[in-house]
Amino acid sequence: MAGLADLGRFSEPALHILISLAPGPKHGYAMQDDIAELTGSRPGPGTLYGAIRRLEEHGYIEALPEADRRKPYRLTDAGRAALNAELQRMKALAANGLRRLAVA
Repeated sequence: MAGLADLGRFSEPALHILISLAPGPKHGYAMQDDIAELTGSRPGPGTLYGAIRRLEEHGYIEALPEADRRKPYRLTDAGRAALNAELQRMKALAANGLRRLAVA
């Protein structure tokens, strides 16, 4: 399975988008608000929609029908699997880093 690293400079924004969509569908503006709450930094529209496009191309998210001129997106099964794999990788990396820091 390809990973989020395949998204290049959009890998971190993509991770934030996938986390934002994990509980359910959201449109772009709602994702921006949610990501700002999660990270303390609001992604700009170019970054957000560039990452959304790449996530769609990889089959990690899909657009839903527009509602009130807003286009919501949701995770696909592949997106949920990619998010889980990336979070598990980060968890292992953090555990190893913390273990090494404790010995230093």
